[in-house]
Amino acid sequence: MKGLVLSGGAGTRLRPITHTSAKQLVPVANKPVLFYGLEAMKAAGITEVGIVVGDTRAEIEAAVGDGSRFDLQVSYIPQEAPLGLAHAVLISEVFLGAEPFVMYLGDNLLKEGIAPFVRAFEQDEPDALILLQQVKDPSSYGIAELQDGRVVQLVEKPAEPKSDLALVGVYLFTSAVFESVKAIAPSARGELEITDAIQHMIDRGLRVEPHTVTGWWKDTGKLEDMLEANRLILSTIERDVRGEVIESTLEGPVQIGEGSRLERCTVRGPVIIGAGCRLTDTFIGPYTAISDGVVVEQAEIEHSIVLENSRICRLGARMADSLIGRDCVIAHSGALPVAYRFMVGDSSQIGIL
Repeated sequence: MKGLVLSGGAGTRLRPITHTSAKQLVPVANKPVLFYGLEAMKAAGITEVGIVVGDTRAEIEAAVGDGSRFDLQVSYIPQEAPLGLAHAVLISEVFLGAEPFVMYLGDNLLKEGIAPFVRAFEQDEPDALILLQQVKDPSSYGIAELQDGRVVQLVEKPAEPKSDLALVGVYLFTSAVFESVKAIAPSARGELEITDAIQHMIDRGLRVEPHTVTGWWKDTGKLEDMLEANRLILSTIERDVRGEVIESTLEGPVQIGEGSRLERCTVRGPVIIGAGCRLTDTFIGPYTAISDGVVVEQAEIEHSIVLENSRICRLGARMADSLIGRDCVIAHSGALPVAYRFMVGDSSQIGIL
């Protein structure tokens, strides 16, 4: 079985972070989201993976390389435009050949990984296996309707959903899917929808099996979901302190990378702090991930993600529920006259106390 990872999306819902970085490389618990998917492939026994890439191809290739760091053989499949998940399958036919494959959306996270589903697919031998989970807002997802435990209809983002079972971003197919992706037409939004391709398989009389996911699943395409994924993963970490801790208090599971230095700080886990950081007179609250090279002075942060080489100083209030990009500076200025001074990129959000 081969793996197909989709990493070509623009990540518009995470702007401005994704103006300068692929959404699949934004870190959760200090690890790019994409890496969790690749590790899940390896854990399921898959060794050959194709990654569908778009405008951020160079960045994805620089991060993943030939896949050897994951003990995988990685090939790159360019997609000229984000023309839909089924289009990604279509352009990957040469790579996939006649073998069954797992398609994994590169910005998704699954607590269970994919090994149980790969085993179920190999044992039951359906033509397709789709993963489902109940959601509160089904009109935002591809939705499956079941009868007697069998999939009868799939609808992409229905205005009036007949089910609350959303398609999780992992699909398993035999090569029978290629006939269907070639037969369907683009949807109203100009994309070849994977829901239409799977529906075509059902209409052909092929066996499409559902599997309801019991653990958590997160599509990290939005800030709220990325922070929640960060929280869920940090909930599993164990204490590992490699940096220097001076006159500071560490509570609960805290990880501190090599070369980092904490002075007169309180850190209440679960928290992960990368390598080469400098924290002084600072409180770091639960579910916070601080990447390498970050400087924090006289500040309070919790339930947030701070990316590499940013500087946060003398805020005067606690920062929470935030995603801070790379090389940012957030600081209180003592200059007069007192005034707010911003340089803000497109699609930014700033909350003022």
